[in-house]
Parts: sequence; C-alpha cells; structure tokens
Amino acid sequence: MSDMTTKNKDQLLIKIGNRIKYLREQKKISQQDLAAFCNFEKANMRRIEAGRTNPTIYTLYKISLGLMVSLTEIVEIDDNEDL
Repeated sequence: MSDMTTKNKDQLLIKIGNRIKYLREQKKISQQDLAAFCNFEKANMRRIEAGRTNPTIYTLYKISLGLMVSLTEIVEIDDNEDL
C-alpha cells in the first residue's frame, strides 16, 4: 500500500466510520454516550462515523474502550474489499 490515493484514503475512513457506527449500534450505545465516554463532542463522533475526519490511533483506542471491543475490531477491513 505504498501509493494510497485520496479516494482510497477517503473510502478507508468511511469504512472505519461505518464499522464504529455498526459496533456502537450493536451495543445499543448512543452517539452522545460514546462521545462523552471518549471525552469529545458529539459532533466529533458524528464526523468520525461519517468518515469525514482522520482519527488518530489514540482516538480509535479510546473509542474501542468505550465500545468494549479490541482496537483491531474497529480497524478490521476485508482485504478483498475495494478501496
């Protein structure tokens, strides 16, 4: 993955955001509650879930703690999916 295009990066951020939203909804945690647990604004959580921001690894780690899942569960992407 030496030459990731902007389109690929955007698609990856959307996939990670969708994964966070899916896990949050499976756990029946509101966006507001997860944002509060992570100590950031709901608007920030909304941007992360929409793939409109590039969260740091530490931010993803805090989200994984709030969701009670491993960090790898959040960033797990199917290698066969197009980016």
